Amino acid sequence: YDSLADMVSFGAAPALVMYEWVLRDMGKLGWIAAFVYVAGAALRLARFNTLLEVADKRWFMGLPSPSAAALVAGFVFIIDDYMVDPSGLRWLAWGITVFAGLAMVSNLKYYSFKAINLRRSVPFLAIFAFVIVIAALAYQPATVLFAGFVAYAISGFAVSAWMVRKRRARRALRAGGS
Repeated sequence: YDSLADMVSFGAAPALVMYEWVLRDMGKLGWIAAFVYVAGAALRLARFNTLLEVADKRWFMGLPSPSAAALVAGFVFIIDDYMVDPSGLRWLAWGITVFAGLAMVSNLKYYSFKAINLRRSVPFLAIFAFVIVIAALAYQPATVLFAGFVAYAISGFAVSAWMVRKRRARRALRAGGS
């Protein structure tokens, strides 16, 4: 039931909200964007369940469905918060929806935050950063949340590029040393 609940909460619901909010006016293209998102969420959850035993717990393969849902819902939240007419941003909404759907089924690596152990000594700088984030959230929740999830969605590209570069450098070092 957990996967079914995830599929409804993080797959169907955000796609339906985005579709009803602005994608409906785009006809078939809006329907396709919502479908790509739902299909991406379903495939992401299926892959997560099949790789549960063998996956490296420090990383998610593909954008996690809760983060994709937060990205899509956060866009609606920030546009509503700034009282912008969403009809002028339908292509941006379409792009965010398709991006989130495709990022879920990508092979990009996203940090899982499961390695953080708060029972150990926490550095002062981390506590201070946490306080700053909470203060910013209290001041501008829509902006801070959306910016955070955009940064996390983009982080998969940065982490994956860094890992590829590191792997190539090791190969070049081995080839040069042989």
